[in-house]
Amino acid sequence: MPAETQHPEPSREDVLAAESPPAHQDPPADSAPAPEGQDPRRWHALWVTLVVGFMTLLDVSIVSVALPSLRSDLGTSPATVQWVVSGYALTFGLALVPAGRLGDAYGRRRMFLIGLVAFVLCSAAAGAAPSAELLVAARLAQGLAAGCLAPQNSALIQQLFRGAERGRAFGFFGATVGISTAIGPVLGGVLLALASGPGGWRWIFYVNVPIGVLAFVLAVRLIPRRPPGEEHGRIDVPGVLLLGAGAFTVLLPLVQAESGGLARLWWCFPIGIVLLVAFVRWQQRVVRGGGEPVFDPRLVTSTRGYAPGVALGTVYFLGFSGIWLTFALFFQTGLGWSPLQSGLAVTPFAVGSASAAVVAGRLVERFGRALTVAGLTGVVLGLSGTAIVIATVPPEVTGWAIAPTLLLGGIGGGFVISPNITLALRDVPVAMAGSAGGALQTFQRFGGAIGTAALPALFYLVLGATDDRYPLAAAAALGVAVAASLAALVIGAFDWRHDRREGRAPGREGGQGKGRAHDEADHEADHEADHEADHEAHRHSHGHAARPG
Repeated sequence: MPAETQHPEPSREDVLAAESPPAHQDPPADSAPAPEGQDPRRWHALWVTLVVGFMTLLDVSIVSVALPSLRSDLGTSPATVQWVVSGYALTFGLALVPAGRLGDAYGRRRMFLIGLVAFVLCSAAAGAAPSAELLVAARLAQGLAAGCLAPQNSALIQQLFRGAERGRAFGFFGATVGISTAIGPVLGGVLLALASGPGGWRWIFYVNVPIGVLAFVLAVRLIPRRPPGEEHGRIDVPGVLLLGAGAFTVLLPLVQAESGGLARLWWCFPIGIVLLVAFVRWQQRVVRGGGEPVFDPRLVTSTRGYAPGVALGTVYFLGFSGIWLTFALFFQTGLGWSPLQSGLAVTPFAVGSASAAVVAGRLVERFGRALTVAGLTGVVLGLSGTAIVIATVPPEVTGWAIAPTLLLGGIGGGFVISPNITLALRDVPVAMAGSAGGALQTFQRFGGAIGTAALPALFYLVLGATDDRYPLAAAAALGVAVAASLAALVIGAFDWRHDRREGRAPGREGGQGKGRAHDEADHEADHEADHEADHEAHRHSHGHAARPG
């Protein structure tokens, strides 16, 4: 798959304003000469990256169901064993933006392969860990590896796909995000049931090894190299350090919330905010000096759709990530269900989300932001109905009674995640796709960390205030998820209104223009993209196609 083409480096202003390749570049068939971004193997490469992405996201939630047996086998404290989950989430979030920038600068294929090798080795180390301390260390390293992989997924979609195909590819990506998050407890319960007895929890990590090895072999063959001789760019080390320190100090109290982190580490929040403000100011200074920032602030200020997409995703994940732990607490602690039963109870949401995300990928170019508005409406109705059912029906029929409302919420969720990713990144230059996608996922991690801390905290608060009335506690926690979805709905509705006011009618890749001020830049970008496609086809016809490099 040909990667970034070799041509003189445009100014960053031109790149930000102009990169939006026209939909008519799509080839009629995979066997035809492939213009830039249309390699015949692109769909095979996508499936490899999605399988790897599924593994990394699954490891956020699948370990939760194994914590009791893990703690028993290793003889450790609840606070230590909690780091097996929270440590992975912490380092995962820290690596996303720097890894995205490294992929942009040094090659997404290279970063993907390095991250995949590290993830497989760390999975094996976690499975073989003889002590809780070594297991936590392996999980911290595994999170860093997962954070290196995640931004390459969205960046490779930006690089390999054009037109309506990009929406479909992001649809599959969104389905992967949704189903991996929702199905983690189910798969964890199945693995523990199959590998019962002491040490059975180790297979939750070992299962990544054969899948990762096969994925590596396929990725080497299918993911494109960088063109030889292409300049790498430079890495803004001070920016990386400021961002890493700021994200760490903000995330640490959140991921440690279950063990009292919010009370003990509250002072991290003001320090983290100061560091992140310093990071933004440093990035602005780097841009003014003509340097290469870790994250270009103009992605937020000058790239249409990116800022509302990031805001919507952050708020939505605040509720979306927190509901799974709420359900696990309610079903396992309140109703006495097994981890497998608890996971199966929320399967309707996972099925609805995965199915709708694939369909949404085909519809996003036609309906645009209206699709996420409709999806968020479904999420609000579905989760509200689930909260009402849990609070009112007898516990013995709860699992069956919530199936229709969870299915509705899942279908709505499928129309949120993948379209929002597509709409947030549609006008982002391919040259910045890694850092932009990494930042988008970082803010989703922030939202997820807040939700994972807030919803269980409210669950226990209501439980203590109502003399252990678990249905009311679960309904109250779901109410927070509903409120977060409503906030996301407001953001989506304003963005939809803004699109309609600017005349951005759905149906054209890259949105419907970025306003009259950008029309001339768009024309130049389209002309350049056509020239590159013709040049590539000419090279193929003379047997001099660019070798993968």
